[in-house]
Amino acid sequence: MENSAKFIFVTGGVMSAIGKGVVTASLGKILQFRGFNISVVKIDPYLNVDPGTLNPIEHGECFITEEVWDFKPVPDSDERIYKISEIDQDFGTYERFLGITIHPSNNITSGQIYLSTILRERKGRFLGRTVQLIPHVTDMIKQRLFEIAKKDDLDVLLVECGGTVGDLESSIFLESFRQLRLELPKKNTVFVHVTLVPYSKAVGQQKSKPTQHSVKQLQSAGLQPDIIIGRSEEPLEEDIRNKISLFSNIPKKAVVSNPDLDNIYELPLLFEKHKLGDLLCETLDLKAKLVSYSEITNFSEWKKTVEIFRNADKKIKIGMPGKYFNITDSYISINDALEHAAAHQGYKTDLKMINIDSDTEIEAQLGDCDGILLTPGFGERAVEGMIESALYAMEHKVPFLGICFGAQLFFVAFCRKYLGLNGANSTEIDPDTPHPVVDLLESQKNVSEKGGTMRLGGLKVFIKEGTKLYDAYKTYEVVERFRHRYHINKNYITEEAKQKGIRISSTDESGRIINSIEMDRTDHWMVGTQFHPEFNSRPWEDGVSPVYAAFLKKAIEYKNKKEKD
Repeated sequence: MENSAKFIFVTGGVMSAIGKGVVTASLGKILQFRGFNISVVKIDPYLNVDPGTLNPIEHGECFITEEVWDFKPVPDSDERIYKISEIDQDFGTYERFLGITIHPSNNITSGQIYLSTILRERKGRFLGRTVQLIPHVTDMIKQRLFEIAKKDDLDVLLVECGGTVGDLESSIFLESFRQLRLELPKKNTVFVHVTLVPYSKAVGQQKSKPTQHSVKQLQSAGLQPDIIIGRSEEPLEEDIRNKISLFSNIPKKAVVSNPDLDNIYELPLLFEKHKLGDLLCETLDLKAKLVSYSEITNFSEWKKTVEIFRNADKKIKIGMPGKYFNITDSYISINDALEHAAAHQGYKTDLKMINIDSDTEIEAQLGDCDGILLTPGFGERAVEGMIESALYAMEHKVPFLGICFGAQLFFVAFCRKYLGLNGANSTEIDPDTPHPVVDLLESQKNVSEKGGTMRLGGLKVFIKEGTKLYDAYKTYEVVERFRHRYHINKNYITEEAKQKGIRISSTDESGRIINSIEMDRTDHWMVGTQFHPEFNSRPWEDGVSPVYAAFLKKAIEYKNKKEKD
């Protein structure tokens, strides 16, 4: 297939969760500094069609795209369509770094590839042939990559392969990469291998052996890395760089240090210091283009953004009651959106993640917080503690932001406290509740499948003037991203509810679906959004989410008032 784009393949070694996503985004960033049109593909070797049904405790956050993709495993057939907008959390990192909106088809899973292969075989697309991993599955993987590169008219497509080299499930993707390197001109592919370089306290030095073994595994798959990124606590020592270079068969300049950083947005600047961008251009035979001014793609503007994060020298404590804190990645977009908003007001966030169980003392946990963010989620566990957290915010007038499930539980708390509706609940939690103040969307009542069937993607939000939400956005209409089945039941927004202080601040175009609520008080900022504004938050000034900026501003005011009193 004819294709003019270059490819950078990013693989990982030694262990998972060493920051391949941040490395991939940073590689894209230094290419943007040189004026290239780039995008990113993430390959996930699991058999799920998308990560929408995965447990966030196990897999981390599920990121939501602006667009919803109609995935048809067998094009030009009567085969069913799968709606995909739920994709891997690394896409949040890509979008936050690169300032681009990525299509959900850029998340390739084994489930999509194998489903397409098997259903095409059943439709007779391989008549007369024995369908095998090679060439039929590998050809499909390569075709997906070529289609993405061509559709977006890219100079460079970065492809991150999930998991670790040596994982059985990712071997077919590595084989596809091997074939692409063989088929394409030599200057059209670069292989970047990200490995862990641990520090041995026993001997007081960094150790290169895990990287050596990882590279050998990669070589056994027929792949020779061009560049090795060494993840470590401290910058790589010179003797370690020499040893990795010698035993991995690459020049020393291609062994790049990636130590722990105070802020991940510094990594592109560190790569520039190592002249990694020049090395990529040399290896891919690319000549830098003229870069027009932009706070997103301009090197000097990126440095200014990084300086804002470096110079933030005050602390703001935000309590986050929720149920998925077994791993830090469960709410990564929320954490980053809070960080963006705080940094541009001169603060660093101190996030108090409260993993609620039956023994959690809510008042004791929230007493020292300057703001409360009630987190998204699904299911019954921890719900009463989260409702109690919303009640605490109401009673103590602590600045409060509820996201999706958090907004729904805010409304449950309001109905119980101010309307006297004992037993009020969501029908998701209590199907027999006497007061279904949160109920299943009408469009969801006949849905039986779980994957890709929620209200998904970027949808218009119509904001009412005179509300706290309007004060944040300064406009009547925005597009934000949604992922939900249940919604606030408009029948319970009665005249009594309005008099007691609840207000609808935005709806969908029809006015029937409530997109946000808030407390109608001048002395308390309390907002709940059914949408997820964190997915659109970016680190530069004009990219900060207006909702998160308004929330942090009120939390800072609350903190200052507490300290003064």
